[in-house]
Amino acid sequence: MMQKYWPWLVAPVLIIAVWTALRNNEPLDDRRRRGQAPAPVEVVAIERGAISERRVLAATLQAPSHVVVAAHVGGRVHRLSVDLGDTVTNGQVVAELDRAELDQSAAQAAAELATARVQLDEATRLVEFAEREHRRVEGLSQRGVVSDTELDRAHSDLIAKRATVDAAQARLRRASAALRLAQVRSDYSTVVATWKDDKAVRAVAERHVNEGAMVAPGEPLVTIVDLQPLEAVAYVSEVDYPKLAVGQRASVGVDAFPDRQYAGEVRRIAPVFRESSRQARVEIEVANDDRSLHPGMFARVDIALQTVTNATIVSSSAIVTRNGQTGVFHLDEATSTVTWRPVQIGLRADRRVQILAEDLEGRVVSLGQQLVDDGSTVVVVSDAKVAPKTGGGGEEK
Repeated sequence: MMQKYWPWLVAPVLIIAVWTALRNNEPLDDRRRRGQAPAPVEVVAIERGAISERRVLAATLQAPSHVVVAAHVGGRVHRLSVDLGDTVTNGQVVAELDRAELDQSAAQAAAELATARVQLDEATRLVEFAEREHRRVEGLSQRGVVSDTELDRAHSDLIAKRATVDAAQARLRRASAALRLAQVRSDYSTVVATWKDDKAVRAVAERHVNEGAMVAPGEPLVTIVDLQPLEAVAYVSEVDYPKLAVGQRASVGVDAFPDRQYAGEVRRIAPVFRESSRQARVEIEVANDDRSLHPGMFARVDIALQTVTNATIVSSSAIVTRNGQTGVFHLDEATSTVTWRPVQIGLRADRRVQILAEDLEGRVVSLGQQLVDDGSTVVVVSDAKVAPKTGGGGEEK
């Protein structure tokens, strides 16, 4: 008996299910007009203020300058007066070489100079004797007592004696120069660190030899670096390169001190790009007054590439794309409806976005855009805030 009436019982249920499905597939506005509840949305206030496009660049800290202190002469290292990490002042003695051989060379040069002086004195006396003899023979020749041959012989002897004086004077000058050179070489056994800039104090970054080692002329002994300020060396792409300029401020952080930020400033920008990476070198000067930073550390340079001071700003969650257009749903407070407003995007920073729409004020939908269309009625269930203005948020490159 139930099998006979079963189709009549099932048919109404199927009709109701099909009608419900078709009604749920109606356009959103049609359903709203049939009296359905407004769409629940979250909104965010439109703000006006400053926004910056920022980048966080990976960088390496480097010493802006370094001095390699080398031996001017060869010899054995008698004493090193500085060690790794020691501070060094301009003009400070950093090493001493064994100077016994150098002092002996200086003494020998002094003896040769004394000999040259004696030889010059002897040559000078011989010239004086030759001049007197020449005058005597010349007088006798005028009276016809001696022949012209004897006068020529006296004249030739005078010329020879004067040449001997010239040679002795040359030997004296050479011996004097040799003595000065020997003294300079002896003084070079004391190695002094000097530099031309006005940095009063630097630090020993590397020690290349130990006491007792034999070194050749020009061989490095220690390397001294300047630690205040340091340079953060980073590389930027062609996209960001035009937005950088000398004098731009930056904030520098390192892993060793995660809670600290160091003041930086762009000092130099390379005019060429590396062919291998298509990036250009940028040098940022970093203040290091307490010398807590050290060359070789990895650093992150946070820098504002562009800044707009009076921008219209919304949360990035308010930006949606409909039919190939980028825009926002603007809330009409009086009618509790939303209006679709196409916008252009300017700068981005964290979850904040600049929109190029000067006349836009009030609030826009930041959550629930999928439930609304242009002119839809809404109910605000939450009022969000624009993302905080943090210092970072840039794209690391």
